[in-house]
Amino acid sequence: MITSRLLATRSAEWPDVRTQGSDLIRAAGVAGAGGAGFPSYAKWTDLEAVDSLLMNHQESEPNYSIDKWLGKTRAETFAALFDALLERAFDLIVVSAKWKDRDEHMQELENETDGTVIPPAELPLDRDAESGVVFAYTENKYQYGMESVLLKTVDGTVIGNDLPTDRGWLVQNTETLYNISRALSDGVPVTRKYVHVGGEVPRDRFLEVPIGTPASELLRAADCPPDALPSDAVIADGGPGWCFPIDSVPDEYGVRKHTNCLLVLDTETIAKNTLGGGRIDVLEEYDWSVREAETEPTATVEPAAVRIPLVTNPEPDIVESAEPIVAVGDRVDAGDRIARPSSDGISNPQHASIAGTVTAVSETSLEIESR
Repeated sequence: MITSRLLATRSAEWPDVRTQGSDLIRAAGVAGAGGAGFPSYAKWTDLEAVDSLLMNHQESEPNYSIDKWLGKTRAETFAALFDALLERAFDLIVVSAKWKDRDEHMQELENETDGTVIPPAELPLDRDAESGVVFAYTENKYQYGMESVLLKTVDGTVIGNDLPTDRGWLVQNTETLYNISRALSDGVPVTRKYVHVGGEVPRDRFLEVPIGTPASELLRAADCPPDALPSDAVIADGGPGWCFPIDSVPDEYGVRKHTNCLLVLDTETIAKNTLGGGRIDVLEEYDWSVREAETEPTATVEPAAVRIPLVTNPEPDIVESAEPIVAVGDRVDAGDRIARPSSDGISNPQHASIAGTVTAVSETSLEIESR
């Protein structure tokens, strides 16, 4: 199996990542799917000083299964990507997951890549002594999902105020790398997202949805329609340990490329658990281990309309909104480019996530109604 896969992935179909990777990743509109939403191509623009890739497979938030499910069910896809990247760009690829997840979720990926396994007690690894694919398993702590903490744990790298690329590392989370693989191999744009729905809802869900799907549709899928929400309910984008209140009503808030969970919380809980910068941490508010959570996508939501943001995450000042190239009344197909990158700063294009008619164009979003 490995021999035939190696032959397939080292064919001319895979691009030269060092010279073409950034452009292909940008053309597909890939953005950080782990919560930050930063345009991924910016990390791949200069790989000359980078020799190692870290796949952040920690998935620290309670009841999250997106990355674990992708790693398990798309193991051949990741193995093919790793082969191509090792041949063309990197000396070392480290997959870092929690030790508790190894038996249930990691065997397929380990087998497909034939990688070296390093348990928590043997970290940090000696980066100069390793090559190929390495599985660096950490202890089962929440904070290992943070990029700076994970790098220090994996090989002792302290980035301080620098970027990982300044220390020879490129870091991406699992869903982002999955989208990068599709962009590099087939030029597939990012039009869909895996999302959890949790918190004070009757039913926790794991869904696949088009980018821009209204939060109201996700709530309905969790048996919690917006008109049934308590008066003190607040919807947050993100997981139990790291989320932020959404800035509009559910019908007007479209799923971003970085949205991996919508949480329904109450105002009192939020008031008690809001940290600096508006971040909400409710890890200790619930016993997440007893909540029945879906571990694979059980439904695909197909909304009648989507509201696609022109910038995935506007918080970093250096990220600019895309510029619409469609007008109200235009017909589009899923995957069509509807906004080009800004010529200023770091910026991604945006693509139609459903087929339909453009019904609104603003400075912040595009709306499409299904045909």
